[in-house]
Amino acid sequence: MEGIRPLKKLRYFLAAIKFEHTVFALPFAYVATVLAAGGWPGWRVVIWVTLAMVGGRTLAMSMNRLVDRAIDARNPRTAGRHLPRGLLKPWEVATAAVASGLLFFVSAWQLNPLCLTLAPLAAIFLVGYHYTKYFTWTSHWILGFTDGIAAAGGWIAVREAFDPPAFILWFTVTVWIAGFDLLYACQDVKFDRAERIHSFPARFGVAAALGAARACHVLTVLALAALLWALPLGWGYWVGVAAVAGLLIYEHSLVSATDLSRLDVAFFNVNGYIAVIIFLSAVAGLWR
Repeated sequence: MEGIRPLKKLRYFLAAIKFEHTVFALPFAYVATVLAAGGWPGWRVVIWVTLAMVGGRTLAMSMNRLVDRAIDARNPRTAGRHLPRGLLKPWEVATAAVASGLLFFVSAWQLNPLCLTLAPLAAIFLVGYHYTKYFTWTSHWILGFTDGIAAAGGWIAVREAFDPPAFILWFTVTVWIAGFDLLYACQDVKFDRAERIHSFPARFGVAAALGAARACHVLTVLALAALLWALPLGWGYWVGVAAVAGLLIYEHSLVSATDLSRLDVAFFNVNGYIAVIIFLSAVAGLWR
């Protein structure tokens, strides 16, 4: 039994940090590298961008679980997570955070000097955004901004420069992530108010949060369309933007101020499809 313990711990850890949620940000990093290169960016860039994403996201989620472990234990929705249940120990998650942080910095170093120079600033957001919900209801947009670093980083990994498409992609991810994080936070309104968590839904109500999420996702589609101003993309990209718009409309049709029962479908399934579609449409758009 002891022989399988490390594998069991690894399985617990991957489940705890929801490694499958990497599908949200990783495709945008790839979109940025492909668009910056005007095609295939080369294996070296792809490998190190992938490792940087794995390191950065693992650092962020490890810190999230550590920072929130006490409040997770008090929330019925999250009390079953691995740290509150004792399946993982705080020192184990902290060790993983340090190791993934090192991987993030090594990957940035291997990409180019500008990536390495900006890596500490990115790390501040990756580690610090978890604390923002304790003092500001803008935390949803700060989370989106933090995830958007992946898109900007993918562009810089290829071009070693900030160009307009990098900012457009960054903004796209910011409002897209903020929008579905607003939806996700609606299920914790009562708990957040009791614990003085400064989420937007807790401050302004579920109906207002759904409206803010819709506004964010309108901006997402507009930002995707604005990328055509900065880059000459073909019809395949337009097809992808139209598909994303349709999926976002469907996502918002699944939830209402009085019915959040299908929130998990709206949160994970639909947004996972959106991330993949954006990547495929960006690739298709290069063939004009």
